[in-house]
Amino acid sequence: MRSRARIWFFSLFLLSFFNLPAFAQLPDFTEMVKTNGGAVVNISTTQKAPPAGAENGAEMPAFPEGSMPPELEELFRRFNEQQQQQGQGGGGGGYTPKEARSLGSGFIISTDGYVLTNYHVVKDADEIVVKLSDRRELNARLIGSDARTDVAVLKIEAHDLPVVTIGAPDKLQVGEWVLAIGSPFGFEQSVTAGIVSAKGRSLPGGNYVPFIQTDVAINPGNSGGPLFNMDGKVVGINSQIYSRTGGFMGLSFAIPMDVVMNIVEQIKLKGKAAHGWLGVQIQDVTRELAESFNMKKPQGALVAKVIPAGPAEQAGVQIGDVITEFNGQIIDHSADLPPMVGITPINESATIKLIRQGEVRTLHFTVGALPEEEDKLALAKSPSAKSPVNQLGIVVSDLTSEQRQLLQIPRYGVLIQEVGKGAAREAGMQRGDVILRIQNTVVHDSTDFEKIVKKLPTGVSISLLVQRQGNPVFIALKLK
Repeated sequence: MRSRARIWFFSLFLLSFFNLPAFAQLPDFTEMVKTNGGAVVNISTTQKAPPAGAENGAEMPAFPEGSMPPELEELFRRFNEQQQQQGQGGGGGGYTPKEARSLGSGFIISTDGYVLTNYHVVKDADEIVVKLSDRRELNARLIGSDARTDVAVLKIEAHDLPVVTIGAPDKLQVGEWVLAIGSPFGFEQSVTAGIVSAKGRSLPGGNYVPFIQTDVAINPGNSGGPLFNMDGKVVGINSQIYSRTGGFMGLSFAIPMDVVMNIVEQIKLKGKAAHGWLGVQIQDVTRELAESFNMKKPQGALVAKVIPAGPAEQAGVQIGDVITEFNGQIIDHSADLPPMVGITPINESATIKLIRQGEVRTLHFTVGALPEEEDKLALAKSPSAKSPVNQLGIVVSDLTSEQRQLLQIPRYGVLIQEVGKGAAREAGMQRGDVILRIQNTVVHDSTDFEKIVKKLPTGVSISLLVQRQGNPVFIALKLK
């Protein structure tokens, strides 16, 4: 019995001994919170102007699904319900100014009162109130904002304020501990922690931001708050979550501070931010498209459109080129390219490597400035003239001069009038699509189209360049 007890005691001792390093590695955030908590603020906004067409009671503007960060959708839904209830029971029937709502967080970057937050937190606000950790509430002035990166710069009139220290997000490692401080659901100075899950993430609507993905718990009200590394330095602004419920589900995303500070400096100097621009519309290379281009694997950004007179056109980029590198950085997915170009200073020389019909080429260009308003192309109207059905299973027609002007297609292309059974329907081609190229061959008119289609091989992937709702896109299909 004594020997068994000794063995048990010795085993327990060894287990405890080998577990000590694991416990020792667990981080302690207490000092970091004490040092930086005072620089984190709560942000409320008031929108005084009534929505267009409002007659009775106040209503929030209607937003298309997916047009705002997911963590705000539930907040706005509840706000709508509250306003509707007030309108039903109120007397007077006129517009009542909206109450201030705690929409997000922010943090102070200078002792004289510059505050950073998300653009979507203060968008369309008539009044912005910053609540400090010492309970003071100060009106803030919007210095400038940038919708593309979701960054806003505010200014409050105060002095000797606590500030955060800006860190280097490029030095972050996947698996590293990070900390968030903010006001989820209005609960100020809330602290959550997690690890860096990935870097350089691209999200829909966030083409110019290589997001930091973490598993830090972020909820409505955290937006605009800081993300700290273990050195107590801010490496990102908590901006978005992926969620099916409106609440945290393990995926949160922060804007890297190198991107943020670039925007801040531009706003301070010029009042607005500019982004680098190549002048192309791109898409991912699928397995089928890679096969049609004789590529070994799907990789890079496929050029679907070259903007006239843009930097890419001047450099010699062509439709169908696959961009694989930008300034020596590998491009695995098309979403990798916009952030690289966007953070590059305007008028700076840059280099791209691309594949053109199986050949690798290197082109040099000067980075341009992204236009403030991107072109929006209208849908083509369907003419009555039709051509016979072909082996693709579609009916096409020539474009009229009016349609070419409307769609900004000056010389070539055919309009799909009907899509029957066949490879085209299976590939997702639709009525109203304009076929511009087939296997890198320009389609000038319906007669030219029929000649090209008759010569297409079976059993291999074929690429078609199609313009759909004003946007060019490559589609791969296979004739049987």
